[in-house]
Amino acid sequence: MAVADAQLVVEVSGAVATVVIRNPSRRNAMTLAMWQQLPVLLDRLEADPAVRALVLTGADNTFCAGADLGDLDELLSTGDAGVAVAAEERLAAFAKPTVAAVRGACVGGGCQLAVACDLRIAADDARFGVPPARLGLVYPAPTTRRLARLVGPAAAKHLLFTSELVDAARALRIGLVDEVLPDADLAARIDRLTAMIAERSQLSVAAAKEIVDGRADDDRLAWWHGQLQASGEAREGVSAFHERRPPRFTWTPQPGDTVGRRPVG
Repeated sequence: MAVADAQLVVEVSGAVATVVIRNPSRRNAMTLAMWQQLPVLLDRLEADPAVRALVLTGADNTFCAGADLGDLDELLSTGDAGVAVAAEERLAAFAKPTVAAVRGACVGGGCQLAVACDLRIAADDARFGVPPARLGLVYPAPTTRRLARLVGPAAAKHLLFTSELVDAARALRIGLVDEVLPDADLAARIDRLTAMIAERSQLSVAAAKEIVDGRADDDRLAWWHGQLQASGEAREGVSAFHERRPPRFTWTPQPGDTVGRRPVG
């Protein structure tokens, strides 16, 4: 396959957008152009009010084998200011819930992207690895810290020191993934999970994501509580509960409401 086959493909079904990493000749490795493409796609999907959740996955049976090492000079020259870190940070700051659906290899840059998602659901054949020590590279500081926050210092050090591939069962034990399923069940589980998220109050979901991620200071919390009072979401939710019917939540973010929120402090 030619380099032209390397691309990120967007598929939208209802309220869920799926970004597919596709680079068939290199096990879905991320090229420089693909790293540059990702923030552009995320900007567009974040601005689309019809999109309520995003799934990141790989084509065929591989999530992503990492960064394309043909771009090594670029990666070495830019360090933490490179396009891979910028793409990861944009994914982490995406205002709507993100789910990584992982099959097969999820290594290096692929693991970097999966960790930047809110949730990670893996097939039982998934394998995870962080290979900079095997390649003589220094893993970016934001990436390293995000991994350590997710799995804890000891597990992060094991992954970073050894470059060892870990299977899905171990990834589940250390908190690197949230669920492990047989490959045949993964797609259906992702569909159910994202449909559930899309049905919930988007005000509740967006506020929870900002607070958990440390992106809501006191002024922002006051803004969220103002939105709660003005929106009627809570009254609708309680009424629906008592009436034993699905709630009809209507709050949607306006342009600028949730874009560009960065960690506080």
